[in-house]
Amino acid sequence: MAQFSCQTIFATSTVTLRDVVCDGSCRGKSAEECAHSTSLVYPYRGVFMRHVGRNDTVAESNQVIFFNRGEDYRISHPVAGGDACLDVKVSEEVLAELAPQQQLRSGANVSFRRQRRRIDARAQALVALLRHSLGRGIAETLEAETLTLTLIRRSLGEPTSHGAAGTYGGRKLVDRAKLVLSADLGRRWTLGEVAKEVGVSPVYLTQLFQQVEAMPLYRYQLRLRLARALDLLGSYHDLTALGLELGFSSHSHFSSAFKQAYGRTPAEFQRTLRLR
Repeated sequence: MAQFSCQTIFATSTVTLRDVVCDGSCRGKSAEECAHSTSLVYPYRGVFMRHVGRNDTVAESNQVIFFNRGEDYRISHPVAGGDACLDVKVSEEVLAELAPQQQLRSGANVSFRRQRRRIDARAQALVALLRHSLGRGIAETLEAETLTLTLIRRSLGEPTSHGAAGTYGGRKLVDRAKLVLSADLGRRWTLGEVAKEVGVSPVYLTQLFQQVEAMPLYRYQLRLRLARALDLLGSYHDLTALGLELGFSSHSHFSSAFKQAYGRTPAEFQRTLRLR
């Protein structure tokens, strides 16, 4: 049975944030669980799969995962290493005000139609900003509440997030590609190698991934690497070593990609959050 810890890092009458870490020791499906409230879960380290009925979802740092109140689910860890997530909870009244109506199911309770949405780089940065600033006690209450609501709004906004398209079978193949990339973020995969692992041709994988995620495969991999960098910035003095470990060809390559995604270099991000 997988071991996990859950720590409340911020709580007011408006929002509650919890840091949830699982060691991933249970590779198969867990026993069935039931969500007692609706929440938005942001994986920031590792990967897991969430199973709701016959619907499976790969949960990694490019996604927000929706846990609906009263919904049964199982968790599995097809990739070693476990996972860590920021669990964000607001009242159903606040959520109903923030969420576009077309993303919600009809009914008395506020619940989402889909299991996940792809988030953008700014949302990833907000997750890291909340985690690091609250962990170091440098975030004011009003600031943390405002950033959390901004994160939710950005995660649900049509221009700043994306709901997976394509057929059920196509999404399953794309999920397999995501698991391949997540298993070794530092590896410089070729398209042919990923396609072989998935069991399709390179051309078909390229077209299918773009169709489902509205983003090229290489850019998706880049976003996974950069999200991992956001998580690790507090643990590294040597940013060159961090970049190389994550598969970047040089420090300048890492720094340039990071700044293009998040608006600041890794060193500037560290200084802003007093990580170093």
